Amino acid sequence: MLLAIDCGNTNTVFSIWDGTRFIATWRLATDHKRTADEYFVWLSSLMAMTQTKASITEAIISSTVPRVVFNLRVLCSRYFDCRPLVVGKPECALPVPPRVDVGTTVGPDRLVNSIGAHDRHGGDLIVVDFGTATTFDVVAEDGAYVGGVIAPGVNLSLEALHMAAAALPHIDVARPQKAIGTNTVACMQSGVYWGYVGLVEGIVREVRREYARPMKVIATGGLASLFAQGTDLFHSIEDDLTMHGLVLINDFNKETA
Repeated sequence: MLLAIDCGNTNTVFSIWDGTRFIATWRLATDHKRTADEYFVWLSSLMAMTQTKASITEAIISSTVPRVVFNLRVLCSRYFDCRPLVVGKPECALPVPPRVDVGTTVGPDRLVNSIGAHDRHGGDLIVVDFGTATTFDVVAEDGAYVGGVIAPGVNLSLEALHMAAAALPHIDVARPQKAIGTNTVACMQSGVYWGYVGLVEGIVREVRREYARPMKVIATGGLASLFAQGTDLFHSIEDDLTMHGLVLINDFNKETA
């Protein structure tokens, strides 16, 4: 079975793929100080508690946090006796290489999302990922990542607002009942929610104008479903897009080995 690991700036997701479906998915706070042994204790405990029967023989890692990769590699080699593929490393081939400026390093998560989205929806796509940053990935007709946009994430913006203005409280992201708030929390929720809906719609509009071809918009990330309630922009919401892309990349590397 395949252990697919998606390490983001905030959370790390572990999923087990049995060849036809994901039989388990667990989420852990990202911490570069966590050791391989700690990962294994946590993972094996969850597998036992949920009676997940899995014999892991291969692994693939996508990480936007370089400092955690070493211990994830050790986890795979020490406890599962396999050498993991790491997206973005030379030994991990992609079905279609990105077409960006020479010397540019593209985030592994963006490459993986592009591949997963192209497999499900074809080319000429904008993939909007609501993560620590809100990213917009442009996927060409042949599946290549050809550029995009990076904006501050929703929770990051809320934290910055609270830190810069002492009188403003921490709030949860939610769709407000109306745009005009009548108290501080309602005003903040309206500004964040409708502000981000406007940000997404505005960036997508400009990308489509420059690309000059019809484009589908695919949303992923933890807050995708929430913001989809405020716009009809998205053609599809894909909760497992990154994991799907990791499976595809792993399969491609096995086929071309």
